[in-house]
Amino acid sequence: MDRISVRSSNIVSVGYDSVSETLEIEFDNGVYQYSGVPESVHRGLISASSAGRYFHKNIKDKYSCVKVM
Repeated sequence: MDRISVRSSNIVSVGYDSVSETLEIEFDNGVYQYSGVPESVHRGLISASSAGRYFHKNIKDKYSCVKVM
């Protein structure tokens, strides 16, 4: 999955597959995929003034996740 860089202290890059609604986030400690994420949440993450804050409020512990790398 292609990812784009984001300005964040702990998120390196973000990718999204709209067909499977899979959000992929590269952190300093690895790459994680989140399932069932609406495209609006992905857009919100990449456009947020603080990607880390948006992640903690809207994604973390709200979607199932698996570490892929």
